[in-house]
Amino acid sequence: MSDSLPTLWHIDVSHYSEKARWALAWKGVDHRRHSPVPGAHMVVAAWLTRGKQVTFPVLSIDGERIGDSTAIIAALEERFPEPPLYPGDPGDRRRALALEDFFDEELGPHIRHLAWHELVNDRERFTELMRHAAPGPLARMPGAAAAYARVFTTLRFRAGDAKQAARGRAKVLAALDRLEQELGEGDYLVGGSFSVADLTAASLFYPLVQPEQGPMPAELPAAAGFERFRAPLKERRGFKWVAEMFRRHRKPARDAAAATAAPA
Repeated sequence: MSDSLPTLWHIDVSHYSEKARWALAWKGVDHRRHSPVPGAHMVVAAWLTRGKQVTFPVLSIDGERIGDSTAIIAALEERFPEPPLYPGDPGDRRRALALEDFFDEELGPHIRHLAWHELVNDRERFTELMRHAAPGPLARMPGAAAAYARVFTTLRFRAGDAKQAARGRAKVLAALDRLEQELGEGDYLVGGSFSVADLTAASLFYPLVQPEQGPMPAELPAAAGFERFRAPLKERRGFKWVAEMFRRHRKPARDAAAATAAPA
């Protein structure tokens, strides 16, 4: 093990970054954080991973630079096996990893697009989000940051595409159905205890649920269109389960605040 602290390159509002942050916190891994300006982060990610990744999160640890939240969790599990995120039973482990893959692919991209789509159409909320979430000096210019973010998300994620947003709503609802189906009467998705499956589902649903322990202030209003979508879902078991997972298990890393570096 290197004596230097691991470094997480992340985006504050990103649900995939939250997945990596939560894994680091669960393992109690002290680390530094860098949060470059969105857009520029793609160049940074490509540089860090020698072109293998153009997205965050990226974890620098023991001389390696690991992109993708799933690969980051695998690396953490290998280096810091306790407390585990992978179930010990082989069958349970296969199921947990399959659920991680399902939520990564069938929920993550679609809830991201939907959230950005609704923000693009709600300038006031977008500006307020930038006031809280923009890195470094951009936070002092929320109007300009929001204008930049609207252009970036439209180009990067096709945030203005109404048809894709409609597909996103259907995908989010299908993922919520799957979550509730997999839970059954239990508290956890696999094996009766918290695992990578629970962490992944809860992290990627955070934009919908907006839990108090999530990356953004719970009191920050959602975009009007997104609030109309989420309002009828608040009484569903899956929605409440996400909030409960954050309440029970989303603990901060021991000195995350002190270790967080100034934005790059």
